[in-house]
Amino acid sequence: MLEDKERLPREVVAMRVAKELPDGGYVNLGIGIPTLVSTFVSDESMVFYHSESGVLNCGPLADEDSQDIDLINAGGQFLATVPGMAFFSSVDGFAMIRGGHVDVTVLGAHQVSAKGDLANWMLPERGVGNIGGAMDLAAGAKQVIVAMEHTDRTNNSKIVDECTFPITGKECVSLIVTDVAVMEPTHEGLVLKEIAPGWDVDEVQSITLAHLIITDDVKEYEL
Repeated sequence: MLEDKERLPREVVAMRVAKELPDGGYVNLGIGIPTLVSTFVSDESMVFYHSESGVLNCGPLADEDSQDIDLINAGGQFLATVPGMAFFSSVDGFAMIRGGHVDVTVLGAHQVSAKGDLANWMLPERGVGNIGGAMDLAAGAKQVIVAMEHTDRTNNSKIVDECTFPITGKECVSLIVTDVAVMEPTHEGLVLKEIAPGWDVDEVQSITLAHLIITDDVKEYEL
């Protein structure tokens, strides 16, 4: 059964996303898999990490022996210090987002549609949620990348033709990276770009509610 088929670990998903971050770019990392991305950015690349809590040029996650309660990211995780860090109010942090000064944001999601609609702030069955900064990032960042598992805990596809969960942003997602595949939402539909080792196109389609556009240049996950 495909439910038992081996999928890529979260760290590999984060590693693949790290390849998309531009050198010299201003990048915001969301909660979950996205927080791991900074660990895998090449030492040759300079990336300025932004947090809506009021930090710019923050380092990766801090080691247990160097955690500072006053230095956290949007997910409440402790950050390491690096030379040149800047601190300011969350008002200015959101002003950067709303002013279009964030080049890339990497977010998790509950659902993404074939056209790039994003739903990541509430699960209807729980009836609670907080949209937080996700709406600002979906609207204000120049590029939105989603990093997530391909299916939820009950093996329902998180990649759908149309989102049935409350929408965070319309047609804002430019790339989806999961533990099974890399896909690009377009106006024509969802284009399959890469698949995980050991998987084939038909298997990926079988666990994806959205119809996948298959081209001749689908390749194995690039790391």
